[in-house]
Amino acid sequence: MPIVQIDLLEGRSQEQKQEMVKRVTEVIVETAKCPPEAVTIIVRESPVAKAGVFLSSKK
Repeated sequence: MPIVQIDLLEGRSQEQKQEMVKRVTEVIVETAKCPPEAVTIIVRESPVAKAGVFLSSKK
């Protein structure tokens, strides 16, 4: 059972994250020869600050 962990800076839309996990799952299914139900993906979003300002605030 493949388990993938993805660390992201916060700020991506739910649609972007959904597309990402869909594509990652497809590649793992293809390369590991397993069913999609066997693939678990953990997405962790973390706020990161530099110089006292959250990076997600800089746009």
